[in-house]
Amino acid sequence: MEEREALDLAADWADICQGLRKDLGHQLFTQWIKPIQLGKLNRENGTLDLFLPTEFAANWVKDRYHDRLSLAWKIASSTVRHIAIQVHPGRRKIADLDLRGHDGFGHRAANDATLAMESIGDDGFTSSVGLDPSQTFAAFVTGSTNVLAKNAAERMSKAEKPQFSPLYLKAATGQGKTHLLHAIGHSYLQAFPRARIFYCSAERFMVEFVQALKSNEMIEFKGRLRGFDLLLLDDIQFIIGKAAAQEELLYTIDALLAEGKRLVFAADRAPQALDGVEPRLLSRLSMGLVADIQPADIELRRAILESKLTRFAPLEVTDDVIDFLARTVSRNVRELVGGLNKLIAYAQLTGQEVSLQLAEEQLTDILSANRRRITIDEIQRTVCQFYRIDRSEMSSKRRARAVVRPRQVAMYLSKVLTPRSYPEIGRKFGGRDHSTVIHAVRLIEDLRERDADMDGDVRSLLRQLES
Repeated sequence: MEEREALDLAADWADICQGLRKDLGHQLFTQWIKPIQLGKLNRENGTLDLFLPTEFAANWVKDRYHDRLSLAWKIASSTVRHIAIQVHPGRRKIADLDLRGHDGFGHRAANDATLAMESIGDDGFTSSVGLDPSQTFAAFVTGSTNVLAKNAAERMSKAEKPQFSPLYLKAATGQGKTHLLHAIGHSYLQAFPRARIFYCSAERFMVEFVQALKSNEMIEFKGRLRGFDLLLLDDIQFIIGKAAAQEELLYTIDALLAEGKRLVFAADRAPQALDGVEPRLLSRLSMGLVADIQPADIELRRAILESKLTRFAPLEVTDDVIDFLARTVSRNVRELVGGLNKLIAYAQLTGQEVSLQLAEEQLTDILSANRRRITIDEIQRTVCQFYRIDRSEMSSKRRARAVVRPRQVAMYLSKVLTPRSYPEIGRKFGGRDHSTVIHAVRLIEDLRERDADMDGDVRSLLRQLES
């Protein structure tokens, strides 16, 4: 029985991989999906283990592809209800990797450090191996929270010599720093078609460094590394505490800067917050421009969703679904886009319309992880401060317009931002009947469509409450 089950899972995985290879492209598939090894299926809860060779790889795949893999398995097999992406037992350290070039699962390790852009064709031009073709400046949606980083990244990729180098992009997970690294690479190649570009993660840099050290190839490693015109190093926080690798990176930075070459680093924290990094290296990392990417605000999240929807035309997604996702999925952009992709994929595969109800049903995990519990008390306090009225007016019987309208706005926001029912909301507003709350909600919805000032007030209050 177990042998037959394993064969069925292997066959399903082969079908899933075939689809993912087409969707992701050869490079991304080879680097992140191909190394996955199937584990056992827990028959009691329907959870299938998917193993990767390092913690970094497991976290990367979990962050970027969990929802896609989960949906693919649910479609392929009725017995798989959940997936668990984790490090293969006994392979939790980079040192456990076979540094001769294999990942321990029989697959050739994806060599993104040797180096992502080193492949040269017969015409002498570099190939774009290692850069995601979808992550360009044209595909990057700009807002107030990321405009500095976007402009700095574009300047770094132009033919003109940049005013600063290195560029250090600092952002939490899923806010777009890796997208900008790839975009810099693509744009730089357009300006300099013969350029040689280094793109990799700090962890892969260390793996390559250790491999060169063990095989007595340090001279070749240094020469190859310092022969690049543009260095793009992601997740620099993973180089913490690796003294020898830090020293080599320091010398490489000095050599490249001395020759007028360009360097871009990305990390989830500022240089000064990198504990365990040698002071001289910290000085090099922060000597250019440190561009901070703040979490996307609701306006930017909405713009990102609308931008992604152009790929699915003529499929229609109503404004209430977009607003719902933009309000609710606020932790990071990657989760936001992943939620939209999952919702659309489910709708297309099942023949259902993309609706607010479908979003609430199918995105429960994402929504529950992102939803910050906003209370009616908090809403009333914020609305009263905004309209400069006393808090007691939320429960008073006064019918003056200056009091009624803010009260109705607060009722509307209570319905939009909390799970409370109409009767529960009514009780928080001086024991009002549920029909009064329904009237207030419908009235504000109508006013938002007809009155730009009212819509602006509500948007401003939403930003305050969701920040």
